[in-house]
Amino acid sequence: MLTKATAFQTDAERKAFDLEHRRKIRFNIGKYDAAVSAGMQHYADHELARARAAYLKAQVLEKLDEYLLQFEAAFTARGGRVVWANDAQEALAEIGRLTAARGARTVVKAKSMTTEEIHVNKYLQSRGVESVETDLGEYIVQLNGERPYHIVTPAMHLSKADIANIFVKHLGIEHTDDAQQLVLTARHLLRDKYTSAEVGITGGNFLIAKEGGVAVTENEGNARLSATFPGLHIAVVGIEKLIPQLTDLDLFWPLLSTSGTGQQVTVYNTVYFGPRQPGEPDGPEEMVVILLDNGRTNLLARPDRREALRCIRCGACLNVCPVYKNIGGHTYETTYSGPIGSVISPHLSGLKEHQHLSFASSLCGACTSVCPVRINLHNLLLLNRQQSVEEGHNAPVEKVAIGLWRWSMRHRWALDVLPGRLKDFSLGYLLDQAGWRKRRESLHVADKSFRELWKAR
Repeated sequence: MLTKATAFQTDAERKAFDLEHRRKIRFNIGKYDAAVSAGMQHYADHELARARAAYLKAQVLEKLDEYLLQFEAAFTARGGRVVWANDAQEALAEIGRLTAARGARTVVKAKSMTTEEIHVNKYLQSRGVESVETDLGEYIVQLNGERPYHIVTPAMHLSKADIANIFVKHLGIEHTDDAQQLVLTARHLLRDKYTSAEVGITGGNFLIAKEGGVAVTENEGNARLSATFPGLHIAVVGIEKLIPQLTDLDLFWPLLSTSGTGQQVTVYNTVYFGPRQPGEPDGPEEMVVILLDNGRTNLLARPDRREALRCIRCGACLNVCPVYKNIGGHTYETTYSGPIGSVISPHLSGLKEHQHLSFASSLCGACTSVCPVRINLHNLLLLNRQQSVEEGHNAPVEKVAIGLWRWSMRHRWALDVLPGRLKDFSLGYLLDQAGWRKRRESLHVADKSFRELWKAR
């Protein structure tokens, strides 16, 4: 049975040399890069905005318990209910109870990485409940039986022709290369789901502590429909998503949209303060917020890693990462891919299984330079590597190799005792094991050793 690390290496090599895959990703990311570059021109001082956002998020994390209780008090005061979930199992159990109480047969679900993290769709399907993704990109990958490819753009790896083929295969429509017609097809099918679903599920981009609100940002309006039509609105949100008060959204909403898509602000921005109030014409009869831990306190308990929880899920670090742009999102086999995924996944899902992700990085620092909340991502990757070695998760052969190298560097004379051919063979073997020579020419060994060259000079 393949380990996750072995599967990652196999998939990464296959994707990296799939020229069509790389063409699609670079084309799509290229469009985002151009839009983000233009969007940044609207900032008079983008670095100041980043500094303020980082400071606010850091302040919240230092007093996270207080802010969470403040949010709960404000939200429940307006008739909402808060459920604290330590892990995925507790969150899913509560979703199961809520949908069963409503006799739900259909759930409409807005784009949400937290629900992907706990596999809500799979859970509901096992209970005989249809869970329909309403974001167009999420809907496409759900039809195709895939997980989201990107934090912001779930179907980034698919071309218009790919999407047309998926719709022909799964929806039985006639083939068309008209993008507008494809969108209208999805819209027509989803409209009926909104009006018939008993439960709507969303995530939350920000939790507002003082006023007790759940802020959701989107471009299609599907989250607003998913939260408004059904009788019950469930919001599954990570405990780290807090910001102090409503007025802080004027900082975070533009940072999120500009960093992710280049927009000054996304098309639809909504704050939900609870269920429908007396005199209000629309909204759900009941609203429940599930506050999800699921490993987040593992990071919170480490002062040197805590800043990873500042992430606002803009996807900017994925778009600049040379590794992500070559191997793609599915290779990571985790909910969160790219640099931020490599940082947090080992702590959310287990370091032993996912420690290899922190080594899949060039440490170029591009991710850190674009993060809107100034997370030192490349440094956190190094800290993960250090922890992995300290806990003994690295391979035995690696431990032996590093031990021999360390000894030889402290006993320089030993290297001169060994014959040159043996040293050349050993180096070649290591390069072969690492896959270095698989797609490169053979190693050319120097005629003289460094020591000989040094003496000659």
